[in-house]
Amino acid sequence: NFLFLRLGTMVIATELCALSEYRIYPGNGKLMIRRDGKPVFMGTSKAYSLTIQRKKPAKLVWTQAWRRLHKKGITETSQKKRTRRTNKVARAVVGASLDDIRKKASQKTDFRAAQREAALKEVKARKTANKGKSGKASAPKGQSFQKVPKHMGGKGRRGGTQR
Repeated sequence: NFLFLRLGTMVIATELCALSEYRIYPGNGKLMIRRDGKPVFMGTSKAYSLTIQRKKPAKLVWTQAWRRLHKKGITETSQKKRTRRTNKVARAVVGASLDDIRKKASQKTDFRAAQREAALKEVKARKTANKGKSGKASAPKGQSFQKVPKHMGGKGRRGGTQR
């Protein structure tokens, strides 16, 4: 801790408290050397006591660590970041072009329901027509494949009582 004279203004070399991060002026505080040899400066006996108790500075409301963690005292220095809204982009899907998708979106729901019903009627009509044609031919088709018995091997005594 040295005193410097520079053009009439006095600069005092200060340390920072390891717990509270407040400035420690010359003649104040304690210097504790940790087991690993690192010097730790304590501003007050309160800071020293809390460090010995292994209290976390971020959990003590009066420390700078807590204030930093809870964003205190920084409102005037920086404005809040503005979040950008994501824009939806319409893209073509496999099997449908962008124009088709837009047309479907602009159609009324009842119009689409009518289209669906017409398609279902067409499918039903096609099914009945196919059934009428293949009604006579379905009997010989059923006999074209040979029935294969299921493999029922394994132990003969399934179930029943054990002796």
